[in-house]
Amino acid sequence: MSRVHRQRRLRARVPKVTPFWWFMRMGGGPKPYSDVWKLCQPCWKRINFVPLVVVAMFCSASYLLGIWQHIGAPTVLTAISCDGKATDASLVVGGAPMLDFAAHHAADESDVAIPAAREFTACDAKYSEYTPCEDRDRSLRFDRDRLIYRERHCPEKGELLKCLVPAPAGYRNPFPWPASRDAAWFANVPHRELTVEKAVQNWIRVDGDKFLFPGGGTMFPDGADAYIEDIDRLIPLRDGSIRTAIDTGCGVASWGAYLLSRNILTMSFAPRDSHEAQVQFALERGVPAMIGVLASNRLPYPSRAFDMAHCSRCLIPWHLYDGQYLIEVDRVLRPGGYWILSGPPINWKRQWKGWKRTEADLSAEQSAIEAVARSLCWKKLKEKGDIAVWQKPANHIHCKASRKVIKSPQFCQAQNPDAAWYTKMETCITPLPEVAGIREIAGGELKKWPERLTAVPPRIASGSPDGVTPETFRQDTELWKKRLGYYKTVINQLEQKGRYRNLLDMNAKFGGFAAALIDDPVWVMNVVPTAANTNTLGVIYERGLIGTYQDWCEAMSTYPRTYDLLHADRVFSLYKGRCEMEDILLEMDRILRPEGTVIVRDDVDVLIKIKSVTDGMRWDSQIADHEDSPHQREKLLVVVKTYWTAPDQNQEQPHGSA
Repeated sequence: MSRVHRQRRLRARVPKVTPFWWFMRMGGGPKPYSDVWKLCQPCWKRINFVPLVVVAMFCSASYLLGIWQHIGAPTVLTAISCDGKATDASLVVGGAPMLDFAAHHAADESDVAIPAAREFTACDAKYSEYTPCEDRDRSLRFDRDRLIYRERHCPEKGELLKCLVPAPAGYRNPFPWPASRDAAWFANVPHRELTVEKAVQNWIRVDGDKFLFPGGGTMFPDGADAYIEDIDRLIPLRDGSIRTAIDTGCGVASWGAYLLSRNILTMSFAPRDSHEAQVQFALERGVPAMIGVLASNRLPYPSRAFDMAHCSRCLIPWHLYDGQYLIEVDRVLRPGGYWILSGPPINWKRQWKGWKRTEADLSAEQSAIEAVARSLCWKKLKEKGDIAVWQKPANHIHCKASRKVIKSPQFCQAQNPDAAWYTKMETCITPLPEVAGIREIAGGELKKWPERLTAVPPRIASGSPDGVTPETFRQDTELWKKRLGYYKTVINQLEQKGRYRNLLDMNAKFGGFAAALIDDPVWVMNVVPTAANTNTLGVIYERGLIGTYQDWCEAMSTYPRTYDLLHADRVFSLYKGRCEMEDILLEMDRILRPEGTVIVRDDVDVLIKIKSVTDGMRWDSQIADHEDSPHQREKLLVVVKTYWTAPDQNQEQPHGSA
């Protein structure tokens, strides 16, 4: 038999699915030199393995996808709510992959020092309203002249509390906005002082277990809304030309609260305990506010930030210290912006008896204020009843020419107009950017709201800050829309209207996170860290958003439990080597409400270190993948602060209504 015929006969005997016994019968299996092996070699050579490999890969992928879908079921972190029940504590992973605690990129152990786990104890209940940089006991060490003792004076490293600031006994989550504008729980801010001191002015009153805020004020007995209507008759509040405002000596911030319905966002501030807990009440109401005072330092805002500034009987001596306080208002007021003053000395001819001051004294004070305003080249627009309005010039062409006649104040030389972190105020005018003609607006014209939110800010259009182009800005805006969409798949409470109100972006850059949230019933305090390479806070204000400077190695000028959600984008990488990670985390815990949420974006190795600290802070946390890919080194640490309070130690309780 020829070799060819023999191969054909053998191939005809090979079944399509070759059983093991057939190989055994043919000689014990596929030995290298067996006849069967020799005969099968041509068969293997003719088989195309590519389809087989593709099918195998597809089957494997389908199997892995099934496993992924099985473990990707919604994961819910729970906490004990105010009524003692286990509740959803605002961290839900819905259709997203299960949050991953492991790094997808290993790092050299020499580069990653994982700190040992440590449990942080609760501070004493007396610290439930602790504001480290405005501590009343420490402030008495400092000069009382010009209220310097009420400025920021932060504790030294050895004085830092290494414990968790407790909520007061009986603390409850605030009312959702807009109900929070008019009511707050007594247990959250257990102070009756203002209800007594301001009883006739309709600021605040107690009703059972709640505080009610009727919207009154010292200079608006008919309510903030009626007072704002009076202002609206003097300057335009509804056409979008005024978006950002600052309220000095804000009380419980009713002015800012009622301006929100007109799409005007107000930065309200007042000193710590000028009246007990007034800023704390403002924040409980869901209204932007900070602890602050006009004393010797600049306010922590950039130049040309606000469209409108306001003082309603704020007791600031505007005419003293060579007009420094009005000069500082001029610095933060945009070209063409308005300054509104109501209360003493305005309308003194009718009010002087009620103010318990002499006519001569009040007349001299108003004359002095008018003189300072003229020296700044402000134009007095109107004075009607108890309200007077001035307007800052659109540019400084005429004002610079007037320095030949008006010798003081002169224009500042070699000054950074946006420097405002522990920067001393000066008795010189902050110069506006140069213009080509008298009708031109210095620094560029702003779009009206809401167009200005997404329009290229004039500072970027003019090439400031360095390295930022209009295209960079537009890309950043789109990026944060995408990121917010991903956040809402990771934290489904972001979709629930009223779940969050006060938000803090700890490293805001251009304010893209806040801009993406503009249609939600929230407000965002945009922080530009002093450690940032680029100062972008002026850009944020040009977009019609608000914010402040902050060094995160220090405490923020706010009360405990201020914010519902903290967003920290690369904050810990930025402050690496500058201060202790645990100190930043303890400050975040201080200002975060019980059952509040934290989103930290950073390198995975940084997040692992953070989590090793937060595991001892009564926080529940998980690490989630980057929105683009699990293979990105940047990931998210998503946290919920559990509900707990200080023990009840015969805390003052309300007794009926006041």
